[in-house]
Parts: sequence; structure tokens; C-alpha cells
Amino acid sequence: MSQDLKYHLAELMRAALRSVAPAEVATSEIHIERPKQATHGDFSCNLAMQLARSLKRNPRQLAELLLAELPKSALLSGAEIAGAGFINFHLHPTARLEAVRSALEDGPAFGRSSAGGKEKVLVEFVSANPTGPLHVGHGRGAAYGDSLGKLLAFAGWDVTSEYYVNDAGRQMDILALSTWLRYLELAGEESDTDEAIVFPSNAYKGSYVTEMARQLLAARGPRFLRPAASAIAGTPGLPDAERTDAEAAQQREAHLDALIANAKHLLAGDWKYVHDHVLTEQLADCRSDLEESGVHFDVWFSEQSLFETGLVARCVEQLDRAGHLYRQNGARWFRSTAFGDEKDRVVQRENGQYTYFASDIAYHVNKYERGFQRIINVWGADHHGYIARVKGAVAALGLDAQRLDVALVQFAILYRSGRKAQMSTRSGEFVTLRTLREDVGNDACRFFYVLRKSDQHLDFDLDLAKSQSNENPVYYIQYAHARVCSLLALWGGDPETLAGADLGHLDGPHELALAARLGQFPETVETAAGELAPHLIAFYLKDLAGEFHSYYNAERMLVDEPALRDARLALAAAVRQVIRNGMAILGVSCPESM
Repeated sequence: MSQDLKYHLAELMRAALRSVAPAEVATSEIHIERPKQATHGDFSCNLAMQLARSLKRNPRQLAELLLAELPKSALLSGAEIAGAGFINFHLHPTARLEAVRSALEDGPAFGRSSAGGKEKVLVEFVSANPTGPLHVGHGRGAAYGDSLGKLLAFAGWDVTSEYYVNDAGRQMDILALSTWLRYLELAGEESDTDEAIVFPSNAYKGSYVTEMARQLLAARGPRFLRPAASAIAGTPGLPDAERTDAEAAQQREAHLDALIANAKHLLAGDWKYVHDHVLTEQLADCRSDLEESGVHFDVWFSEQSLFETGLVARCVEQLDRAGHLYRQNGARWFRSTAFGDEKDRVVQRENGQYTYFASDIAYHVNKYERGFQRIINVWGADHHGYIARVKGAVAALGLDAQRLDVALVQFAILYRSGRKAQMSTRSGEFVTLRTLREDVGNDACRFFYVLRKSDQHLDFDLDLAKSQSNENPVYYIQYAHARVCSLLALWGGDPETLAGADLGHLDGPHELALAARLGQFPETVETAAGELAPHLIAFYLKDLAGEFHSYYNAERMLVDEPALRDARLALAAAVRQVIRNGMAILGVSCPESM
């Protein structure tokens, strides 16, 4: 409704401009915005200031001329000049109240938009390596990406959600090795035929690794048992445990790579079984965890498929033929500095293996080849430097890099009893998303994750998320919804009949302000979708709930006069509907009692 009102006001201003300066009509964009302060009216226009220089007029004088020529409208109760030359519009109460009726008549569709034009958009998010349980940092990307997809769909886009499964490469090899080493510990203890191997400090250490090793032992017995001496044969020495310098880190990684090479040689064909087992287990756990969080993906895309189809090799060769690669020390490098990157990047190592960057290039080409008109990647903020090289590679391959958007998400930091929790998947010292959800509830997780702009740091206040107080925003909004449900239950009538209530009885300041807030919901949806900002929906819902609680505490709902009672109940029911619509975008439930 608010978008219709903005269009109507723009047409009024265009008619006024046609009388004052007809030569400017064709080239002037007329912007109708919401004033920051409610006392400045419902809408505002800066056209007078925008044209003052070209027309060589004082902006306030120009505003007076425009206001004098403004056509009459039944939707306006008045218009005035403010500040340096703003024209502020005040809506007639009937125009404000129209949002109440629209919310009741449209129901779950209230606020939906056609802004997206059914354009095909791919939203890829989370895409964490399946090397361990999701932690609370991943949870923020999951909540943001899922809410963003729901928001874009609500605003008219044809949305596909996707998880990119990193099922190829070194990290999965490290997890497979970690599981096999734990398996050797367990099998050696049972068979008493092997010595324990010192577990690498830079392998994956979580209890889930040992559990997968137990599964291997239960399913295949000693089949994967190999001598410890063979497992560590030829591996480079390790630095002292207390060393933390770069050279020591490189030595530990080299030792890990040698262990992986030995494991692949010793297990031969069985290596694939171990590798596939840990991938399947972790991917299943990840999928289950996300679905329990209310996050459902349309597509789970395999990185390995990019190699199997030859797309990685094809993209690298295409870049080479176009002159975007060069050879140095046996490796092939992409000239990403030509596209704004800080340095060039390797796409193929001297041993012939492709890098992660090479498969990422192929993955983005695949997205374009699937026909998506818009591609949105949700990445952790630590991937900020990755944007230029990926967009550069896309452009180098002749694709439109403007169709690719990257939304950055800062990891959430969980504070428990004033102490920051560590989150590291190799060390095993992390707070899982599942644990957090069990502690504070899924609704609090989802809402708190999107309560701030995605690229801003988020300190997750655990105590606040669990509290049942007005300071807890999700509780505050849900309580407003539950209050309306309780009110309608006490009334005992049919809520479907409230769409026909005589809203003319709603003339109090609280009622008109609340109706105006309802009218802002469609506009908020379009703005939030345009800015890829689900947090704007959360902010809106907080404000709506606050205004409803103030109204509820100030006025009696179930008055004796039937017409006034029904009008107030209609307003409350409209608030309930908009809360439901907004919370559905954020993936948060709306309990009917609390």
C-alpha cells in the first residue's frame, strides 16, 4: 500500500511541476521518502531543493510555488513546507487505515511485491567444509542466507538456495586421515598388534572424529589396520610443540601431507571408502543440523562434480587461451591484479593439481551456465579479499560480473558468563550450532543472528536470548502476537469477519500511528530486499510490537460498543498478521500463547 501512496504522491508532484516548470518534467526524478521524524508527516519530497540550482530559484520559494499547484487529493489531510524546502505530506486517516483492511484481506500475501520480476536468483550460503559439526559462527551465515532467500522470494524473485559442498581437496583428506589415525588407535588397542601413533596437533581432534573411527571399526573390523611404522615412514620431523612460528607451522603441515600420502598408498582402494564414509557422515550431520534450524536447501552442489565433468580444466584452458594466465616456477597463475586483486593467484600448481581458486572459478561459471540472472554469494567477512579475484575471473571469461553480488557476514561471537567461546574445527574446541539451539531455542538463534547488519560484528548475548523480558526482542515480538491471539480468544468471534469492520472508529493517535506502521511493511520488504538486508525486517517488527504494546496498555480492546470493539480487534488482528508475515521471512515462529 505504501508503494501505491508514494506513486500517487509522485504523480501529484509531477502535475505541480508541469505547472511551475514544464521543461523539467521529462528529466526530473521525483523521490518520495519517509521522514525520519513522525512529526514531519507521513512522506516527504525534496524536489524543490533538487531543482533550485537549475531553475535559479530559492528552494523554499520554489517549494511554495509547487505546493500552490499541488492537485487536491482525498488521500491527503494536508501538506506543508519544512526546513530548506522539503514538502511534507500528511495522510488522511482513511488512507492510513487502508493498510489495516489490506492486511486482513491479503493475509499471508500482505507485503508481497513484484519488484523482483520473477528474475532467477541463486543464493549460495553456509557452504562450510563438511569436516565437522557446524559452529555458532556458521549459524549466522545460515540464518542470514535463509532469511535473505525468503525475503527475495517474498519480494518477487524466483529464488534457488544452494549449499556448495567442498567434497574435494585437502581438508577432506585431513579429516579422512584424522579418522583413520583414530581408527588405528582403537584397532591397535583391540588387536594388540600395533603401536599408538602420535596424533598430529593440526589434524581434526573433535570427539566426532573418534566416533566415525568407531563406526569404521564396527563395520569393517581390522580391514584398515596398517603398521604404525608404515604410516609414519618417511614423514619429515616435527618441530618442538611449543613453537608457534611460521616455519614450525609449515613443518607441521608438511608432516600432515606426508601422512596423507602414506595413508593413500597403504590403503589403496580402501582410502576412498574411508574418505566417502567421513564425507557422508559429516554431510548428513550438517544437513540435519540445518534442517532442525529451519534452513532447507534446494540444491546441494558437489565440488567434485566440477572435476568429473572437466569444467575446471576447461575454465583454466579458456583463461590461458585468452591470455589471462602465465607460467612461473612450473605453476600457472591468473593475472588477478589486472582486475583489482592485491596479487596474482595460482590456478594450477607445479605438480599439475588445481587449486581451490580454480574450482571456485569453475563453480561460478556453472552458476552462469545454469541460467541464473542474479547470483548472490554469502561469504564470511574474512573472504573479503576473495571478491576481486573471483569477479575478475568471471569477467576474464567473458561473463557479466555485475550479475554477481557478494554479501559478507561477520562471524558471531558467543559470550557465556562473560567469557568468549573458542570455535576451531580442527582442535575440536568449539560451540556447535546444535548446542546453542538447544540452549536458547531456535527462535532466539534465528532472530538474534539477523538482528544486526550482516557485515557488522555480532556479540551473541546468551543471557538476553534466554530471558523472558521486554529487552529480549524476539520475546517482545512473539508476546505481541500471543497477546492478540489471547484477545481474539476472549472475544470469541470469527476473525474472518473483522475485514468488514468499520475502521472509521479508529481515530485515536495510537490507532492511527499503528495503522501507519502497518502501511510501511510492504515498503520495508522492498527496501530490505533491494539492500539484501533482512535485519530491516527485524527492526520493523520490533517497532511494530512496541507500538502495539503501547496501544494495548493505553486502550481497552473489548469495549461494550460493538462497532468500536470490532474496529480495535481488526487493528489488532492486522498487527498479528503482519508479525506472522515478517517472522516467516526471518524463519521465526509465532506462538499463540506464552
